[in-house]
Amino acid sequence: MMATILIADDTKPVQLLTAAQLRPFYEVVCADDGEAAWDILYKRHIDLLVADIMMPRLDGYGLLKKMRSGKIDIPVLLLTAKQTIEDKREGFNAGTDDYMTKPVDYDELILRINALLRRARIVHERSISIGKCTIDERNLTAVYDGNDLQLSRKEFDLLYKFLSYPGRIFTKKQLLEDVWGSYADCTEDTIKTHINRLRNKLSGCSEFELITIKGFGYKVELKQDAAK
Repeated sequence: MMATILIADDTKPVQLLTAAQLRPFYEVVCADDGEAAWDILYKRHIDLLVADIMMPRLDGYGLLKKMRSGKIDIPVLLLTAKQTIEDKREGFNAGTDDYMTKPVDYDELILRINALLRRARIVHERSISIGKCTIDERNLTAVYDGNDLQLSRKEFDLLYKFLSYPGRIFTKKQLLEDVWGSYADCTEDTIKTHINRLRNKLSGCSEFELITIKGFGYKVELKQDAAK
């Protein structure tokens, strides 16, 4: 089933162009301002909002604040000509998930939308599936091609973190703090040991690879077929 994207933009040519670029990949609904978008959000299911900031009646910031106070927690990506750090800070403080400045690169927009939808699905389902690999945070299981990988808790936490953000590099310090905790009596050698164990248990995996970024940290890189 295609995800439904709501585009809120009062500049009709931009709205129509954005809709045309997204329509091959998603179901698209359009609104001419923030109030119209708010009305749509309460009338039908929407998976993600792409909104301009400068709109009549209710601007993007106001719409976003209204959504968050109304417990509408779908991903939001703001599009704007404003490029200062203060503008971006206001957007993120209002509750946006991502921010792009105009003119929009539509290939990048689609990549960002897919990433936001994927993260929202992970948060909702607490489960990640990539090819033959499925890891489920609810029962702490990791299965590849029908076989239990038998991961320790720390190995599971590392893999879940990497697969939640494929392609993102995590520093060793980040991993120590996020997986072991800021006050844990662990060293970078602890991470290295767990990474090596993970690699051994994932040796038959063809969908992704756990890569060392020398002197920095680690990341999971999806193979070409899994990334499609």
